[in-house]
Amino acid sequence: QVQLVESGGGLVQAGGYLRLSCVASARTFSDYIMAWFRQAPGKEREFVAAIARNAYSTYYQDSVKGRFTISRDNAKNTMYLQMNSLKPEDTAVYSCAAARRATMTSREGVYDYWGQGTQVTVAS
Repeated sequence: QVQLVESGGGLVQAGGYLRLSCVASARTFSDYIMAWFRQAPGKEREFVAAIARNAYSTYYQDSVKGRFTISRDNAKNTMYLQMNSLKPEDTAVYSCAAARRATMTSREGVYDYWGQGTQVTVAS
């Protein structure tokens, strides 16, 4: 029903930056809350950031506050994650997720649609 495609991952040195994008096929993108999750090798998937339907509210994992910025452009059906001051601990596969609901949440079980993920590798 909703296809999500991430892009923008890559290899970057510690202290560098990347911008991830997630393009959605949803007819009414603004009806969906959106979020970014990440999963490092051998680790469970963890919440990174979420954004409300109209971008009026955002929420971040403590470890990325002040470094990452989540945003969305509903006219382009696209969500972004600007990642600055990257650290080796940020290395993971980053996935975008969507849920057709009003209330933003960090609980991954709430999200119905997931992208394939994009690899972010931060060299020390």
